[in-house]
Amino acid sequence: MKIYTKTGDDGTTGLQGNLRVSKSNPRIIAYGAIDETNALLGIIQSYEIDKDIAVLLNLIQNELFVIGADLSNPKLEDKKNRVTTDMISNLEKNIDKYESELVPLTNFILPGGTILASQLHHIRTVTRRAETFIIMLSEEEKINDNCIKYVNRLSDLFFVLGRVLNKRSGKKDIIWKV
Repeated sequence: MKIYTKTGDDGTTGLQGNLRVSKSNPRIIAYGAIDETNALLGIIQSYEIDKDIAVLLNLIQNELFVIGADLSNPKLEDKKNRVTTDMISNLEKNIDKYESELVPLTNFILPGGTILASQLHHIRTVTRRAETFIIMLSEEEKINDNCIKYVNRLSDLFFVLGRVLNKRSGKKDIIWKV
């Protein structure tokens, strides 16, 4: 099978259920942003990274595929490959776990520190953009609301993990100064 099909040469792409939509459709933009998040996680995973965090990021990469599948299927009665409340709860559990390693924030911090922490801050912003696109889609079409909740928690987790990686490598948070 060839990678190119030529079916998108007219500016359309396929959704689940053999539906075709414009490549500029909000649904395509939303799951495209999720795909970008996943690609950035691949870059982060290519570095030497603490085993516990690498395992978590691998799980998240797999779950991002679930979000993409969920967003590409407008038939909500089809329950296959949907974001679940358990997935959201697991993110919250991990946020709490990793946040317990940190000193509570009393100031805003700037993205930065180690390369890996900086990349986690970058992916946090891309995830926030993906969340915006998913919300825009939800304003036009009914979607699984768990997608919004998951992506919202995911950006929080990336923020916490960036701080954790800085702390574990001896870097202090960079305090925003006015």
